[in-house]
Amino acid sequence: MARVESTMLPLGTLAPDFDLPDAFGVRHQRSDSDGAPALVVMFICNHCPFVKHLGRELGLITQSLMARGVAVIGINANDIDAYPDDGPEHMVTTAHGYGWDFPYLLDGDQSVAHAYRAACTPDFFVFGAERRLTYRGQFDDSRPGNDVPVTGKDLRNAVKATLAGTDVAEPQHPSMGCNIKWRPGNEPEWFS
Repeated sequence: MARVESTMLPLGTLAPDFDLPDAFGVRHQRSDSDGAPALVVMFICNHCPFVKHLGRELGLITQSLMARGVAVIGINANDIDAYPDDGPEHMVTTAHGYGWDFPYLLDGDQSVAHAYRAACTPDFFVFGAERRLTYRGQFDDSRPGNDVPVTGKDLRNAVKATLAGTDVAEPQHPSMGCNIKWRPGNEPEWFS
């Protein structure tokens, strides 16, 4: 499996807008989160071993965050023609299997992944009430095969600080995972 780090979008960046369908064709916009005290945007997919590694804990943590009013969105930006396991029918199965109760959206033209400078799965972004970026980076220190327990501590601590209106502790560590599977000719200029 190829290991790629997130690009670490500059803190303070305004959350890019999106209007994407879920696996059933229902459209969701970034503005749907207006009024929530924080927004978590995650680039995830079905087949990535890094996402599978934290899948269940991600479900538990996001359920807890949503119970506190935090808006949570998962986005699958992989090329589903080349990677059919990431297709919509599998998105439903994956979400149910891990307890992902958040909207899980398909970025078919990969424009939203470009706008967020998402590079890998998983890739996490936390925005405050004004939708300014407070955190970008890893879920926690766990990776497939490193024997570190999956806890989601980095994401949990980032959201906690964001909700409290305080700065997220530094350093913020990049996420690591499989690269987003770009459509041929659609690779961003910063992707190498």
